[in-house]
This record gives sequence, structure tokens and C-alpha cells, in this order.
Amino acid sequence: MDLDLAQPERRAALLRLLRAGGLGAAAVGAGLWLSARSRRPQQAAVAMAQRNLSVAADPQWPAMVVAQGADPAALVRVAVERIGGMRRFVSRGDVVVIKPNIAWDRTPEQAATTNPEVVAALVRLCLDAGARKAIVTDVSVNDARSAFERSGIAAAARSAGAELVLPEARLFRDVDLRGEVLGVWPVLEPFLTADKVINVPIAKHHSLTGATLGVKNWYGILGGQRQRLHQRINESLADLLAFLRPTLTILDAYRVLMRNGPTGGSLNDVSLKETVIASTDPVAVDAYAAQAWWGLDERTLVYLRLAADRNLGTTRFDSLRVDSVRL
Repeated sequence: MDLDLAQPERRAALLRLLRAGGLGAAAVGAGLWLSARSRRPQQAAVAMAQRNLSVAADPQWPAMVVAQGADPAALVRVAVERIGGMRRFVSRGDVVVIKPNIAWDRTPEQAATTNPEVVAALVRLCLDAGARKAIVTDVSVNDARSAFERSGIAAAARSAGAELVLPEARLFRDVDLRGEVLGVWPVLEPFLTADKVINVPIAKHHSLTGATLGVKNWYGILGGQRQRLHQRINESLADLLAFLRPTLTILDAYRVLMRNGPTGGSLNDVSLKETVIASTDPVAVDAYAAQAWWGLDERTLVYLRLAADRNLGTTRFDSLRVDSVRL
């Protein structure tokens, strides 16, 4: 189904599409595991231009695809196919970094980290498209090795043929982000050298911002004392998106942490939405999910407005071509 309705009816239809998805509250899995935070690496400062890895707009393809159904891997495959196929984004010989949310030492059922089946499906699609290497990495808040393993992402990524990169101190480079508020910060090296970067956040509640989605997932490219960024969180998020614009955003909303994020823990806070959203517009996909599930917009998530003001995307998701499919 191609949603192509007049506004404001079109916006209402798009929001109903997400709100109706899934089976409501899900109770799956168990356990709470938290451990030490990662260390701040020290490296010599490196000047670095902003990295725009986005693809050019193409009117033959939608700007966003919403796929819903019971199989996370199938949702990824269909969403990517509907938005132009992975070969639209990945060329033969590319090194592709796939950036899930692996911040927390949580199980997939707790919905604080990206679904491992979503990650594995993306790895396979990139390699099938001719990528020389698919790297899966994140800068975890909890102990990285534990978070990678407990989330199921380590095993899933390895089985799909990816290279796992843990955020070791030796792999950070101090970079001038050239932001309005962000200056020199340690950045994990794969994000500085990859040919393509695919952002794979999980949709969840956040106690400070109200929701954490694709742009907030960019905190995971940085080392250092990231909690300092919360002092001017909206400007920081806009700076990060301006520094690194993703090739593609795949929003994992198979399970959504509706409350008590970003760490979660209680399965009562998790809702099974059975949704994956693919988009070439990192601002639009955040605006869409935030409005549908938490009733938030650019007045609350100010970074959306700031990013749109910098022409990094649009908050008017209802102005875009959005395709939907239910498996």
C-alpha cells in the first residue's frame, strides 16, 4: 500500500498505521544485568571534515517504508527492497558500518538494544550487495563485551558474516566535530573511515528527551564523558547529525520500550509493535515515530527542528512519499 492522501488526513493515516501495529504489551525474556561504564580514550586531536554519506533523492523510490509483520528479518528485507534495494546504498567493495544500539547489558526481549535479527538481516543484505566488509559496532554505556553478547547482537552479527568491533581505547580518534556546541570529541575510528554507515536504532522511551530514536543513536559514535552532552542535548544531537549523515536509517520497532527508558528492565514496559521503518531522511523517521508512539514533536524534541533548520531532513514526514507493507 502506498499512502498518498491529502493533508491533514494523510498525517492522521500515517500515525494510525504505527499506532495500530503489533500486539500490544509483550512479556518476553527476563533478567537485569548492569556493569561498569567504558573508559574515556585519549588520542591526539585530528581535524576531520563533516561526513555526508547520504544518498541522493530519487523520485522513483519512497523516502520511507513502513513494514509490519511477525518476522523481523523479513521486515528488514522487504523494507530495504521497497526503498530501492541495498545496491542503491552499497556499492561493490564498500566497507559498511552497521550501527545498532548496544548501549546496555540487556536481552532482546527488554527492548533496550536493537533486535539482533534486524542486525543480522542488514549484514547479509550488505554482503549480498557486494560490500567488502560489514562492521557492527557501538560505543556501549555498560561493559561493551557483556552488552554485545547479552543483546544477542554479537552472535547474530558473527553468524551473518560481520566483523565485530568493540570500542577499545586504541580505536578512538579525537576529532573536531565543527558543531555549534560540539568541538573536539573522541570518535570511534570505523565511523571515520567507512564508505557507508547504516544507522539501526531501536525505538524507545527516554527519561530526558521523551524518546530516543535514530539521531540520539549517534551518541554511540562517541567516547568520552557523553553525559556532558545532556547539558545542551538538542544542539548536541543536531551537531552530531551534521557531522555524520547516515547512508540509511533502519528503525527497529519490533519491540518498543514505551516507558522507563533508555535502560528499561521490566517487560511490562515493552510493547510488541512488529514494525521496521526504513528511511533516507533521518529527521523524518524520528519525527514520525516520536509523534505516533509518544505524541512528541519538534516542540518537545527540539533537535528535530534544529536539524530541519540545517537542512538535514524534514519534520514533515507527511509531506514525503511513504510506502507501507504488511507481511
